[in-house]
Amino acid sequence: MENKWKRKCEEFLKKNCKDDIIELSILYPDKRSIFVNYNELETHDAEMAEELIKDPEELLKVFDSALLQVDIPSSIVMKDVHVRFVNIPNRIPIRDLRSKNLTSFVAVEGMIRRTTDVRPRITKAAFLCMRCDTITYVEQPGSKLDEPYSGCENENCSKRGPFKLLSHQSEFIDSQKAQIQESPESLKGGSNPQSIEIGFSDDLTGFIFPGDRVIINGILKSVQRPVREGKSTYYDLILEANSIERLDQEFNELEISPEDESEILQLAEDPYIYDKIVASIAPTIYGNEWVKRALMYQLFSGMVKEFPDGTRTRGDIHVILVGDPGVAKSQLLRYVVKLSPRGVFTSGKSASASGLTAAAVRDDLGDGRWTIEGGALVMADMGIAAIDEMDKMKDDDKSSLHEAMEQQTISIAKAGIVATLKSRCALLGAANPSYGRFDKFESLASQINMPPTLLSRFDLIFLLLDTPNNENDERIAKHLIKTHFAGQLVQHKKNVANAEISQSFIAEQLTNIQPEIDPDLLRKYIAYSRKNIFPIMMEERAQNHLTGFYLSLRKQGEVKNSPVPVTARQMEALVRLAEASARARLSNSITIDDARRATDITMECLKNVGIDPQTGMFDADIIEAGIPKSQRDKIKTIKEIIQSIAIRNINARAPLSDVYRECEEKLKLFQADVDVYLEKMNQKGEILKPDMNHVKLIYG
Repeated sequence: MENKWKRKCEEFLKKNCKDDIIELSILYPDKRSIFVNYNELETHDAEMAEELIKDPEELLKVFDSALLQVDIPSSIVMKDVHVRFVNIPNRIPIRDLRSKNLTSFVAVEGMIRRTTDVRPRITKAAFLCMRCDTITYVEQPGSKLDEPYSGCENENCSKRGPFKLLSHQSEFIDSQKAQIQESPESLKGGSNPQSIEIGFSDDLTGFIFPGDRVIINGILKSVQRPVREGKSTYYDLILEANSIERLDQEFNELEISPEDESEILQLAEDPYIYDKIVASIAPTIYGNEWVKRALMYQLFSGMVKEFPDGTRTRGDIHVILVGDPGVAKSQLLRYVVKLSPRGVFTSGKSASASGLTAAAVRDDLGDGRWTIEGGALVMADMGIAAIDEMDKMKDDDKSSLHEAMEQQTISIAKAGIVATLKSRCALLGAANPSYGRFDKFESLASQINMPPTLLSRFDLIFLLLDTPNNENDERIAKHLIKTHFAGQLVQHKKNVANAEISQSFIAEQLTNIQPEIDPDLLRKYIAYSRKNIFPIMMEERAQNHLTGFYLSLRKQGEVKNSPVPVTARQMEALVRLAEASARARLSNSITIDDARRATDITMECLKNVGIDPQTGMFDADIIEAGIPKSQRDKIKTIKEIIQSIAIRNINARAPLSDVYRECEEKLKLFQADVDVYLEKMNQKGEILKPDMNHVKLIYG
């Protein structure tokens, strides 16, 4: 076969890959492969392309050897170079791989679940005969080391041992294993995602990581299952990779052509660029402009700062949407994940702490040792992690998010493994009120089942309220009708034979829900901005505006007994938002307008979540501590009342009737309100109720 195809392979490479081979010779040995589109081979020689699918192993070896025969203007002698094929048409779902596909060239698509370390594998072993010092070389095609079974090559010796392996004279190749799993969107019904083991070698190793969405092109092989006695008749599948095609990439890895760059720069000059980007985020969802603007800032993000002392400040913007049921929170989350090149969506109800951060598992790809498997936040590194139903998470699982949100690392100490994983992702969360709907007269912290320490780490907190309003409801209803009508037209045209609806009429109806900027272009626009734009706040007016806004809010807390309106965390959030605003228009300078946009959206959040419903004043403790200052003051006064009454009574108990009476006189609180405060104090262990009619203060 080699003689049959050798000339054709050389002819194809000379005609179609000459420039790639010259580039390979220049970059060798850092680069050791050229990539060939299968369609080019099929156009050149359909018979050879068909043979590559049916019997790829031998033909790939012929291609590799032919690659060395192409004459190029270079004096460098290359070896161990490869021809790798992409865009293979024989794409088969992992669950549909069968015995008939063995030894053929296939392409599988999915998400990398786990990978092993890159380790050297011996391909040609040198054995030293301990009797006559002759070196015998043995090829090592399998996973077990084969010794010279025919004996020493020295005719005068010919003994079958003993032999000593000479590592320094043997040949090694880099090797790595990985597990690829079906993508969630390709699953049917209640089926579990299936996976297959992938084998990488040479220059393919070390380029994929858990969470990557890829297409692996390679040769499907089988490996006999190990059993204790005899040999098993069952075999496991393994895909020996020939090439990797990335589907999801980090923002800074997206390929942007000169044509794309020209279109991006032209788009950035549009004076209405902010409105266009906002209109391109979830266009099927009506309204919510402030929320969509926040999601825009989150996609562009602020800048990561690394200081000389090793300190790192995050640039990612964390956003949480808290609202009534049916306000499209989940749809917004899913759209942003789809828009982000590296997005992970999960639900807090079904996510555990180890599922979000990392878990210790036995490495069934390697030698069975314990290894760390990254969770959703690790897989979303350099992207966006969306967690729906955050209020339904267990308390232990919520606590695992603290480090991941602020330090953007995940520290693990499990199964004897102490490690720190990176989770440099923006967190987008959604939560519902504890009792179904919001009570505007109660504080946020009292209505959402989340610790204040976690809430305070979000840069922006939005309340999405479902408030009846005739004009607004009419606009929403009409938008929904138009959206569904457009969807009906598309499905009708697609599924009904001889449909009388014209494509132009469908296109006209789709304009209402069509994004202003194509999602692929917007993704590249964001990638270009994050890769090339690093804005500086040189304008003094912008600095003064942010400082003035922060100080004006803080000044409210200088009045005696006033709450602390905002903390330094809000100041950092303002800077990140201003940076994201500048990046959104591809500007390396933060202007006064960017500073105003940052303060406007922060003010919008504070108006909803940072106001004490009892006093009407800004209070950072609503988010930071969970209790507004007005409530803390009342609790302090109630404690003093209980203490003064208890001193006058036996066993230091205060009758509840006396407590109610004095609270009404001093605080103007009725019995029902006092009971609410007493219940909070009881939950925190500050008071004790020895019986139904008395209360006792706990000192400590």
